[in-house]
Amino acid sequence: MAFQLPKLKYDYKALEPYIDAMTMDIHYNKHHGGYTNNLNNAIAGSSLESLPIEEILKDASKHSAAVRNNGGGFYNHTLFWDIMGPNGGGSPSGELLKQIEKHFGSFDEFKETFSNAAATRFGSGWAWLVWTGENLKVFSTPNQDNPLMDVVDIKGTPILGLDVWEHAYYLKYQNRRPEYIQNFWNVIDWKSVEEKFIIATSK
Repeated sequence: MAFQLPKLKYDYKALEPYIDAMTMDIHYNKHHGGYTNNLNNAIAGSSLESLPIEEILKDASKHSAAVRNNGGGFYNHTLFWDIMGPNGGGSPSGELLKQIEKHFGSFDEFKETFSNAAATRFGSGWAWLVWTGENLKVFSTPNQDNPLMDVVDIKGTPILGLDVWEHAYYLKYQNRRPEYIQNFWNVIDWKSVEEKFIIATSK
């Protein structure tokens, strides 16, 4: 298989009470596992098998819907698990915090902007904090699209992403997406986000 389901760095109950163990189990194994298997099936026997996922996604418009959707699902969830942790919450530091304050006014204003992008995404999708190469942007994408793809309006490197598909929160929160979004701030691993920011800004 070209792509493997990445191992979690924490167990299913580690993010409770904000994200419950059953949701983690189903979301990770069934949904992320499904995207991984379907992506491998979609690229089987093609030249895409030898490419990193980022290279595949940047030309999303040239590929089939199966590659676009499942490739996005594979990448998005891999990032999602990595930017959360059991000792999360608080706020970023260093250059990332400086850039957030520069582009959004304050960390609290950034949180409001990001939360609003997540809450107002109609249907299924993702909210993102992205480094465009020049500045930080917050926006949302539908389905499993992401800022790496050539099909989105704003392109860049994702450093923070929030899954607002119902499968990410419905078992615990039902239709209360705003409550899920509010609790997401308690599980963000800002060290991981800062590492992604450093890599993105060094390119």
